[in-house]
Amino acid sequence: MMDAPAVVAVVGPTAAGKSDLAVELALRLGGEAINADSMQLYRGMDVGTAKLTTAERRGVPHHLLDIWDVTRAASVAEYQRLARPLIDGMRARGTVPILVGGSGLYVRAALDDLEFPGTDPEVRARLEAELETLGPAALHQRLKELDPVAAEAVLPSNGRRVVRALEVIELSGRPFSATMPSYDAVYPSVQIGLQVPRPELDERIALRVRRMWDAGLVGEVRALAGRGLADGRTAGRALGYAQVLRFLAGEWTEEQAVEETVRATRRFARRQESWFRRDPRVRWLPYDAPDLVRQAIEAVRA
Repeated sequence: MMDAPAVVAVVGPTAAGKSDLAVELALRLGGEAINADSMQLYRGMDVGTAKLTTAERRGVPHHLLDIWDVTRAASVAEYQRLARPLIDGMRARGTVPILVGGSGLYVRAALDDLEFPGTDPEVRARLEAELETLGPAALHQRLKELDPVAAEAVLPSNGRRVVRALEVIELSGRPFSATMPSYDAVYPSVQIGLQVPRPELDERIALRVRRMWDAGLVGEVRALAGRGLADGRTAGRALGYAQVLRFLAGEWTEEQAVEETVRATRRFARRQESWFRRDPRVRWLPYDAPDLVRQAIEAVRA
């Protein structure tokens, strides 16, 4: 019996071309794609997440797309519970699982030995109320006093993550940093990172945002607003969606919303790069290499 195939992960910053490369690899390696973009898990969030159309998927099965309603808070623990059986099933039948997406923690949750502590609705609600009244900086300072290692890894502006860290500390009595990602793999994997020079990436992001607007992002957000998008703790804060909601509410002009989306996406791309650069297992390839697919296949087969 042949060994089960390794898991392939195509990672890197937004607008680098991950989705298209994953399709090419799936077609050539006999694989199927598993979404690892936290926002593509949401139904109806298509234009603003650059979700491939059915035609663009070219017959390659894509899993874990369009599974959550926009009012549902994202859960990496739930994602892990969904992704692992898919990976196991594909490997058992000799199909190459191809994770694709830029949500670093989701990739790690699928590939590595991560455990996610439980949650308590009352503790979470209290901390979120404090976040609203005191702001993320004050809670981040508390985290710094309780767990300096975690505070170093969690951005002060990431209120949701700060709240989660404080919740874990309170419930478990252990540092949140003790639960943070390690590089202890559950599956053999090959991780391919797409490398884009910063000026080019900035330009690609600006172009992508303009194309999303032209493709109907405002209309998509308006329709999702009728389904509770603004109340979604995760989906309502997604890049592009949060900015369009402010435009629709009259807080910004449309041009302001465009410009803020570009700026926020560029900042996000830098954080993605930083996350994936810390993982020594990622093999970086130039996104525009004429023989990119050949290089990626050679990396998988090495």
